[in-house]
Amino acid sequence: MKPVETQIKHGDCLEILKDYPDNFFDLIVTSPPYADSRENTYGGVKPDQYVEWFLPRSEQFLRVLKPSGTFILNIKERVVNGERSTYVIELILELRKQGWFWTEEFIWHKKNCYPGKWPNRFRDAWERCLQFNKTRKFQMYQEAVMVPMGDWAKTRLKNLSDTDKIRDTSDVGSGFGKNVSNWLNRKKAYPTNVLHLATECFNRNHSAVFPEALPAWFIKLFTREYDWVLDPFLGSGTTCKVAQTINRNSVGIDILPENYELAQKRTITTQYKMLEEEAEYETDFTAGNH
Repeated sequence: MKPVETQIKHGDCLEILKDYPDNFFDLIVTSPPYADSRENTYGGVKPDQYVEWFLPRSEQFLRVLKPSGTFILNIKERVVNGERSTYVIELILELRKQGWFWTEEFIWHKKNCYPGKWPNRFRDAWERCLQFNKTRKFQMYQEAVMVPMGDWAKTRLKNLSDTDKIRDTSDVGSGFGKNVSNWLNRKKAYPTNVLHLATECFNRNHSAVFPEALPAWFIKLFTREYDWVLDPFLGSGTTCKVAQTINRNSVGIDILPENYELAQKRTITTQYKMLEEEAEYETDFTAGNH
């Protein structure tokens, strides 16, 4: 198997990306510091300054992303003076002006989120994963993220009505209903845009680690083997580690030296582990243990 390339860079993505050519990456998937968060590490960009801070960086993202590529932005609002901040909405509008198409919004449901209560609200158990594209035609491999049909199919598909067997007009005026019989004898179905994933805590010193399954899902959906993936706010290195394990080339950038060193260590460890597993497989294959 051809080895993948993993580049871990230390610095501000605004400057580092200037070394990369136009239309280079197939996918950008990242979780930047949210407004007013990680003050001790990223300086805590204020909500009213966030868009101004982000746009020069997203301009570089737009340049280095292929026309067929996708940009996934994991981001979350915060509460300011008792109400939801609008900085994410403002950022979406400005990104559209910058030339991005806001194609889709996925919701990451943190299914193991611990409970919490404030005088006027409850704890968030979800975050946005916003999809942006340079063009309306982009590569997308939906079959790569199909899921088991689930128990609903055992009852729903057992006794089909006449309308279940055609694409009929909805009784509630919402458009055309589905031809439910198309799902007979199928083992897998397409997922929804809500991702039910547990949070992980690989590194307790890093304040915002997302689960490996999150970048993995988007990498599978929007890239093929040996495509190039970018995470310009790499953190502990999760995106690049995952990219390695599913045979994608990747570049990760982080401004903090401790994150850079941790990401380097994780990806080197992953590379050695993959080489060892490949060597063991080849040994077993040669010996006839397959």
